[in-house]
Amino acid sequence: MKLTTQLLNLASHSNTLNKAQFELLGLPYPPNDGWQDEVIDMEMGVGDVNLLIMLRGKLTLKAQKQIGANYKLLTEFHNPKEKKESKPKEAKSSPSSNSLEIYCDGACQGNPGRAGSGLAIYGVDKSKPTLLYGEFEPMGTNNTAELNALYKALLIAREYDGGGRVTILSDSKYSIDCITTWAYGWKRNGWKKKGGEIKNLEIIKLAHGLYEEIKGTVTIKHVKGHSGVEGNELADRMAVLAVKSKEINYKKCDYDSIEEILN
Repeated sequence: MKLTTQLLNLASHSNTLNKAQFELLGLPYPPNDGWQDEVIDMEMGVGDVNLLIMLRGKLTLKAQKQIGANYKLLTEFHNPKEKKESKPKEAKSSPSSNSLEIYCDGACQGNPGRAGSGLAIYGVDKSKPTLLYGEFEPMGTNNTAELNALYKALLIAREYDGGGRVTILSDSKYSIDCITTWAYGWKRNGWKKKGGEIKNLEIIKLAHGLYEEIKGTVTIKHVKGHSGVEGNELADRMAVLAVKSKEINYKKCDYDSIEEILN
């Protein structure tokens, strides 16, 4: 279902949302100016809309987490998994040796502020990903950093000639939705939307055009950020490194062990 102005008003308290609600919408916290324009007409599941409204109010972080946990328990109670006869577990198929996985992430100190992007690329040697950092912007935002990282991942995917499918993974619902969903409606309307300007339009146009070109061989997935997923954590470290080093062009990070980067 679409997130309408009426639903957003139901979920808002004092004309804003709390941290858990912004995370549910895939937006940074604290939010950018004009964040409402970015979410109106967003496609959301009924469950996510219900949770968005249940989280309404000036709540402590602990209370926000507890409501989310309680809602998950309630959902599982109403949708119990069917018990299956005990069978030997089938071994999970390992990724094809010629598949490519690209994790991308952005970081920003201040919003707007110093921003950078990072990528972790898993090719043939899954134990030693290629790590890239760059795209430093002195006055960027979380969203521009995420979009820049996704665009770089798409550029790498276009040049990949290994024969396997490419999977791009980002923890930014905003950037994924901009490129794979919302852009189609904006494009039909002459790159305009109800409520005002489309923020980050230039990079969105570039990334969407590239996505359209190669979407037959590329899958873009959302991955939960800071949840212990190695590729996402590595991409995050690279984005932070881009901010610290102020590296504009993408550079390869040389390292001896993954633990060295994560620590």
